[in-house]
Amino acid sequence: MQQSFFAESAAYERFMGRWSRQVAPLLVQFADIRDGQAVLDVGSGTGALALAAAQMAPSAQITGVDPSASYVAYAQGRAPTERVRFAVGDAQALQMPDATFDRVVTLFVMNFIPDRPKALREMIRVTRPDGLIAAAVWDYGDGMQMLRVFWDEAVALDPAVAARDERNMPLCRRGELAALWREHGLAQVEEQPLTIRMSFSSFEDYWEPFLGGQGPAGAHVASLTAARRDALRNRIRQRLVGNGPDRPIQLEARAWAVKGVIR
Repeated sequence: MQQSFFAESAAYERFMGRWSRQVAPLLVQFADIRDGQAVLDVGSGTGALALAAAQMAPSAQITGVDPSASYVAYAQGRAPTERVRFAVGDAQALQMPDATFDRVVTLFVMNFIPDRPKALREMIRVTRPDGLIAAAVWDYGDGMQMLRVFWDEAVALDPAVAARDERNMPLCRRGELAALWREHGLAQVEEQPLTIRMSFSSFEDYWEPFLGGQGPAGAHVASLTAARRDALRNRIRQRLVGNGPDRPIQLEARAWAVKGVIR
């Protein structure tokens, strides 16, 4: 999995982890995770999804794998019991036996995996017959306003960066995850939107997490000169709060979720 955009756990938590924690319970519910099940969280990051599953299904046995040792250590430090464990691992080569898990889930990861079909084949391999695989990816085109505002203004400031806009990422549009699931023989495929409200206490609460270098947007900010960074900040602030004093900001965010059953 690509790690260059995501490496520092505290910076990720500030940038995206706080929103992942809001979406995670929605995906747990969508995936029908229940007590007593064996659950694998692929690309577990700082632990939002695995920990939500642990809270909502207290007797489930939950394993999280992520390529970042920093994320794994952070997540393990928050694990409530021994039945929740995290390990360094690659979605494209899962180090687990066949037919091990009742549920395999992944949150905001599929579009960052270099070989997505290979990763899905691995998830299918480790899932038991009649088990379920579920995933969710942000709708970077229209439904994730936090990043849509950022990239709209970044491209307006410099059209040459349009190719970096996350709207170009794979699997982020309606129907794309479902098509991938069907292509790999999963049955009873369902797709639905998962929507949250992002509440920022101020414009600075919105802007400062971009300075941590996380994700494609953070990497873009880190690549700018101080003057260009200030110009981008000013454009975004004008769009979100206008000429007045700083104030709270409310934005919506939508992810597309899919699930399918192993035949």
